Amino acid sequence: MNLKSFYIAFHDPIWVVALSSALFFPVRQMIWVLYVRKKQKSQKNVSDDEKKILKRRATFTSFLLCVVFSYVYVNQVFN
Repeated sequence: MNLKSFYIAFHDPIWVVALSSALFFPVRQMIWVLYVRKKQKSQKNVSDDEKKILKRRATFTSFLLCVVFSYVYVNQVFN
């Protein structure tokens, strides 16, 4: 099996993973900041434990959002 046939077979998943990983950290940070600001409107102080919980929630949300967006984008651009 040569490299060209391997690349053609796995072209889309490679690009989806690359784009998802490039978008993950900035999107996670942005979502986390929005979660913390929303929590600060209802409370004056947000504890560190609450920030950790919100960071976990932002991680899960950004992972799903980045993978779905990357998949749709790669299908629209490359196909």
